[in-house]
Amino acid sequence: MAAIIALVAITVLSATPARAQTPTIDDEVNRIAKTLYCPVCPNTPLDICSTQACIDWRNDIKRMLQEGKNEQQIREYFVARFGPQVLGAPPAEGFNWLAYILPVIGILLGVVIAWLSVRTWLVRRAPGAAPTDVPEIPQEYAERIKKEMKEL
Repeated sequence: MAAIIALVAITVLSATPARAQTPTIDDEVNRIAKTLYCPVCPNTPLDICSTQACIDWRNDIKRMLQEGKNEQQIREYFVARFGPQVLGAPPAEGFNWLAYILPVIGILLGVVIAWLSVRTWLVRRAPGAAPTDVPEIPQEYAERIKKEMKEL
């Protein structure tokens, strides 16, 4: 019993909490490069693009971080050099607001149309509801139908 207690005590006392690695400058470079897109390759984030130009641009980001520039300054540098298409999303200003507003309006409009359609469909299909658009059969035809049904 004493051996088990000693083994548990040694295990507990020798265990140290796991510590996460401290972020390196390369982690910061990849985090920033993930938000920028390659000006040469369409729809390719800078952090995964394998062209020599992207490797150079990642090195530029690393150099700027070492010089003490922050993420916003680096993003502004790339926008000034290559245009706003290097950003992952257009800046929310001017005409670009439509890129943020139109999808929300479209979704809301779709929900309203779907709700109205389902509501209309359910009202038409309500059980026990009398049909409203059935034409009335003239009396002479109704008598003729009854007569022919009796003959069958």
